Amino acid sequence: MNDKITISLPSLIHRIGREEVKQAKDIALQHDCELKRVRRSRNWGVSGEAIKIQQFSVTLKIENGDKFRYLIQKITTALLDHSDKLEPLDAKLVRLITDNPNITLAELIHITDCTMTEARTARFDADSW
Repeated sequence: MNDKITISLPSLIHRIGREEVKQAKDIALQHDCELKRVRRSRNWGVSGEAIKIQQFSVTLKIENGDKFRYLIQKITTALLDHSDKLEPLDAKLVRLITDNPNITLAELIHITDCTMTEARTARFDADSW
């Protein structure tokens, strides 16, 4: 869940403008994300933890969604591929157990890379609901 991801943003300056990119870089830094050019190309990328990038996107919507429409759309689309990193492990385990009550602890561990203790705790929490 704490893995860094990178979202490609081709031709960002051409699409939203130089001043908007500068403003977006400042907002990204506030959310511990990095918005920067890919080497010396015209392509850009935003990198950081998936949850922080999602918070960055929400802040862009609040600031002025029209100026950053392209950026918000690209981030939202890319985060669909990383939806597993947007949910805390405990919540994910409980959701998997409630969706499939017959799931084994071994399957939980395999799917989520959690420990046996975390899987047992989630099983107990889900059963107590």
